[in-house]
Amino acid sequence: MDYSKEEKQKIVESLAKDIINLSRSSILINMKFMGNAINRVNFKTFDKRLACDGETIFYNPDYVVASYKKDKNQFTREYMHTVMHCVFRHMFVDHNAINLKAWDTACDIAVEKMINDFEAGTFNTEKSQNQSSILLNFKDIKPLTAEKLYHHFIENEYTDDELDELQTEFSADSHDIWYKPEDNSSSVNGFSINMNKEELDKMWKDVSEQMQLDLETFSREHGSAGGSFMQNLKSLNREKYDYSSFLKKFAVMGEKMIINPDEFEYNFYTYGLELYGNMPLIEPLEYKDVKLVKEFVIAIDTSGSVSGGLVQSFIQKTYNILKQQENFFNRINIHIIQCDAEIQEDKKITNQEEFDEYISNMTLRGFGGTDFRPVFAYVDKLIEEKEFTNLKGMIYFTDGYGVFPQKKPSYESAFVFVNEKEDEYNPPVPAWAIKLVLTEEEINNCK
Repeated sequence: MDYSKEEKQKIVESLAKDIINLSRSSILINMKFMGNAINRVNFKTFDKRLACDGETIFYNPDYVVASYKKDKNQFTREYMHTVMHCVFRHMFVDHNAINLKAWDTACDIAVEKMINDFEAGTFNTEKSQNQSSILLNFKDIKPLTAEKLYHHFIENEYTDDELDELQTEFSADSHDIWYKPEDNSSSVNGFSINMNKEELDKMWKDVSEQMQLDLETFSREHGSAGGSFMQNLKSLNREKYDYSSFLKKFAVMGEKMIINPDEFEYNFYTYGLELYGNMPLIEPLEYKDVKLVKEFVIAIDTSGSVSGGLVQSFIQKTYNILKQQENFFNRINIHIIQCDAEIQEDKKITNQEEFDEYISNMTLRGFGGTDFRPVFAYVDKLIEEKEFTNLKGMIYFTDGYGVFPQKKPSYESAFVFVNEKEDEYNPPVPAWAIKLVLTEEEINNCK
């Protein structure tokens, strides 16, 4: 029976949908923790190979059918590849500030490495076998995240030809849609966009965090699965709890001299000016409650086991975050306390000028053993002496090996640990304490 061109295309489109559904089922049967991610993307046909903007996977029916005929696992692997880009939010970058070819290549290699580590038969293709020898060149990059691999490419000055050669083995989809221009249109290059980048980024952030919890549960019940995938998820989600956001947990309510637009009615104000010339009927409110850092304690472990350079970098990083106008009162009450097994120094900071001077002339003191209790006892004493009127909390920078107080203090307390071996460091803290682990790279990145 002869079919018209339109009828043949409908058959191809129907087959492509069947292949997509088969691939989807294959992934979910083998990896239940992928369900939330798989269900977040829609499908829509277009004239190129395969692409995803974080909301919709665009596919060419002819390509889907052809790839399945060539290798029944090929499209399943490419489907997984595309969704993994979303999970790790590879498309949410400032494309004007990076080398796009290096970033595209790094993202593809990181994703393919994770897929290989799953060791699932549904992903086995001739392509995956060819990748093994190439991946040995990056075995010292642990975990092999797109970010780390990108910096490796830049630092080692990979050429476009070298990157093109790598993309031949690791690319599975087009990334052009990632870099669509920011505008208010609902369609870009024929792609229908319903969510903006911020909304999509937030959605996939939630997905990746939930996936980590699901995978941890899965791994405990059925053994390890996808080692690099789990490492990369931990790295991704840990990094997103950045130190800047962490400090905001200790913000307190206060007043700042700014107009409060939420409580100011411009109609009455302008009507008075029109009626009387220069006399508004109502004056603007000059104060607005905003969450800003006002009273705070930064405790520094200066025991012999903590690097002096890292301590200075941590203070600098804290300063750079706090000095931002939206996070800083005009007058502050911050105590920077150095302590090993006993209090070595307490420097009170009341404004930015004093903070600048302290950073310029900071000298570390101590280098003995580690005991956290003296700092807590000292701060309790300051509270009793009315040195603090509304102390929100204390950040304690340490290696974690010391004696903790047994009793929970009256203020929030967080311990910030430096982690030399990423994802292998899990220092214990009391149940009442908050814990944040930063790498040396994050501490030294004082932006």
